[in-house]
Amino acid sequence: MSQSKIVDVAAAVLQRPDGSFLLAQRPAGKIWAGYWEFPGGKLEQGESARDALVRELREELGIEVHNAYPWLMRVFTYPHATVRLHFFRVTAWSGELHPHEGQQFSWQQPTSVLVAPILPANAPILRALELPTLYAISNVAELGEDEFLTRLEIKLDSGLRLIQLREKDLAPDELKALARRVVSMSHARGAKVLLNGEVALAQEVGADGVQLTSSQLTGLSERPDVRWCGASCHNAEELQRAEQLGCDFALLSPVLPTRSHPGAPHLGWQSFAAITAESPIPVYALGGLVEDDMAVAWQHGAHGIALLRQAW
Repeated sequence: MSQSKIVDVAAAVLQRPDGSFLLAQRPAGKIWAGYWEFPGGKLEQGESARDALVRELREELGIEVHNAYPWLMRVFTYPHATVRLHFFRVTAWSGELHPHEGQQFSWQQPTSVLVAPILPANAPILRALELPTLYAISNVAELGEDEFLTRLEIKLDSGLRLIQLREKDLAPDELKALARRVVSMSHARGAKVLLNGEVALAQEVGADGVQLTSSQLTGLSERPDVRWCGASCHNAEELQRAEQLGCDFALLSPVLPTRSHPGAPHLGWQSFAAITAESPIPVYALGGLVEDDMAVAWQHGAHGIALLRQAW
């Protein structure tokens, strides 16, 4: 399919503070009538994706966009056309939703979408919306196990929903025992746990998945058999490999200078944005960040941020 035959489309994930998002049903008379989709529309000649998003939401829904963050890009081939979908997360707008094209609206939760059928290109987007924007990496090495578990419980009770257990210095039996405790505590509060590099152990202890190391990315020929698979990446080539392997999301680091590697090279926000600009999978920013960097990360195309010391 030549580049000239790809249709560029801006798509909006309107999200309310409770995490719910808006789907619109395509009206009668349109191709794929009756299917549910994220609102948006085609880019006009010379128009940026963001400008098209603002215009389409004004025309279709009667709202004015205030905050729209670049998020994912997906290319999908339908029988009638190949589309390149530029997804934005829209977190602030004004005006009341009005179906200017006669479409139906429905607010849905990521883990329980109750409308059907969904346009085929949107299925991976629904899965991506299940991922929280904060990803916390364990720090038993510095805190000690008892103190870490105490802080983990506090964070879980405060809403933390995604944890990576990464403890390279623990003996296998110690890591297994800790993993069982972390998984039990987290699942009791509705949080997901991924184990760093330990596919078999993740399966054994009932974790939700695995965070692949960059060396595993190079060596694996297929995605591990886990529900959630993340990948640790440091450049565009590794991110592309994560996409090819079918990973659900990636970490890209280091974005800023870190305490653990003083003086080491880092990406900076502009390079982070350039590397992730066309990613079809969510990417977390990692390295030298604090929780207050969330909005900056969103502005540069990140799904969210991953924190180690600052998480606890």
